[in-house]
Amino acid sequence: MENPRIDLVLPQLRCPVCAAALQRTDRSVRCAGGHGFDLARQGYLTLLGGGSRAGQGDTADMVAAREAFLGRGHYAPIAAALAETATTVPAADDDGDTPLVLDLAGGTGFYLAAVLDALPAAVGLDVELSPYAARRAARAHPRLAAVRADVWQRLPLATGSAAAVLSVFGPRNAPEIARVLAPGGRLVVVAPSQDHLAEIIGPLGMIGVAPDKADRLARQLADFAVVEERAVRYRAAMTREDVTLEALMGPSAHHVDRDALTAAALALPDAVDVTVSVTVATYRPLR
Repeated sequence: MENPRIDLVLPQLRCPVCAAALQRTDRSVRCAGGHGFDLARQGYLTLLGGGSRAGQGDTADMVAAREAFLGRGHYAPIAAALAETATTVPAADDDGDTPLVLDLAGGTGFYLAAVLDALPAAVGLDVELSPYAARRAARAHPRLAAVRADVWQRLPLATGSAAAVLSVFGPRNAPEIARVLAPGGRLVVVAPSQDHLAEIIGPLGMIGVAPDKADRLARQLADFAVVEERAVRYRAAMTREDVTLEALMGPSAHHVDRDALTAAALALPDAVDVTVSVTVATYRPLR
């Protein structure tokens, strides 16, 4: 089986059961301990350990909504800021081994693809629990591989293998991030600010940004130091369909009734200027 994108990152991948190195054999990979894992025909590799939440992850509808929304360009400035920040990571600009950029819960690969465009020498790995997102990520960029794994478990990666780790609107397993970062590596976090999507959260019944979001992030990353922080804030002109897709692509999709959401969106103006407000922060491990 030809799957060159998985082959790009195979040297850094590890067995989720015993942490041994992996070798590819046609439509699967195996370790010396005899543990085997299948390559999906859509191109992604499943590396779920015994304690993983195999039945969870974003639904097909959520992933379709995300792909449609991101394809309309409303978050392109966030992707551009993330890519620009990634170019400042020392280990990602190394002239030696091919740098690996890891995106945790990277969804469809939208943000990682932008980073790889800015880092032509790097390869990317999207670690994502949802099979629907993983299959899209597997074709998002020629230098991007997708692995289905649980970011809250031990990551199926060698220690010190990632030049940069991205966390965009996603969970952050700080001990594992610190373990997989290479010397000189950095964590880049994109997190929503308090006024993110302020105009539509209330009318559409979406989940807003928790008041203690910044404090919780600081506690999560207590073993990291902030290297750089920048605010990205702008107004995006969105249609009713756009804001509906926004509500259906994230955690709010688990809590809103689709018919009620559609009715609420119809009550909005034809075009809504929506505040997009995030922080892009770079961190280094303290040890």
